[in-house]
Amino acid sequence: MASRSRSRSQSTTYLRSDSGGTDGSASGSSSPILEVLVVFAVVFVAQGITTVAGLMGTFFILAPPLTTDPWTIVTSVYAHSGLGHLVSNTIALLVFGWPVARATTRLRFHTFFAITGAIAGVSQIVLTGVLAALPFVPVAPTPGVLGASGAVFALLGYLVASNRLATGLASFVAVPQWLSLLVFVGLAIAVTFATASPGVALIAHFTGFLVGAVAGRARVLQVDSSTQSDAARR
Repeated sequence: MASRSRSRSQSTTYLRSDSGGTDGSASGSSSPILEVLVVFAVVFVAQGITTVAGLMGTFFILAPPLTTDPWTIVTSVYAHSGLGHLVSNTIALLVFGWPVARATTRLRFHTFFAITGAIAGVSQIVLTGVLAALPFVPVAPTPGVLGASGAVFALLGYLVASNRLATGLASFVAVPQWLSLLVFVGLAIAVTFATASPGVALIAHFTGFLVGAVAGRARVLQVDSSTQSDAARR
């Protein structure tokens, strides 16, 4: 996600175990990644068409007030500012999303991706608006946001917090929840600034990683053994 100051139609901040199944109940498939990439491509083409008609912002840019075009809370997650933005998020999705998709179901993966991406985009709009209203805070309100990087950062956060090393360490050391949260916040800050560049939606990236890390600690995408067994018998 990145930002620049233009008109509303242009002002944007860019943001399993191996048992297959096709009904969304079985884990072990990387197909959700391919499905998201197909959605990326379809939305990218639709952006080009709506740009010619002067409606791209109406359909794909999340901008304040959020109640004006509420559908953009979701559609903006799959939209991109250009080919470079699309390619970079595609590569990141393949790297960070593939192992997560292999460990959960299609339905859970798509739900996680859409919700975390939406939360990241909304947080960028809302928090920059709040901070801009405070005296002596050099933050400008974000005019608009689009991009999948908030959701991609959530996948990265989930991967970091739910991998075997992290869970193995937690099983040996009793870590208070407040300390875990503090560590996640520190990691989110570090990862956010490590990927910062002019115009990038830092708050969206931070929020995405933090939400993903908390979700990973809670293992919200984990598929229990009974679900896997039921899916294997179908």
